Amino acid sequence: MRKISISTPFITLGQLLKYIGIVSCGGEIKTLLEEKQVKINGILENRRGRKLYSGDEVVIDNEKIVIFNENQWKRGEK
Repeated sequence: MRKISISTPFITLGQLLKYIGIVSCGGEIKTLLEEKQVKINGILENRRGRKLYSGDEVVIDNEKIVIFNENQWKRGEK
């Protein structure tokens, strides 16, 4: 399981895929979402603009990625 810290209220699925290095450019995202199963909180997702918030879990190729907002965790919120 990977934990990805964000400092903004959300990150889009496309931004996340680029940030963690699964794709190198935006043009690859659509193809990836068509060819691979990407689940967010257990639900299949194919929208690259899908907003991910603190606490969301993304599963790609059996790799689990958890999003958290560093500012919320510092204040003890979830």
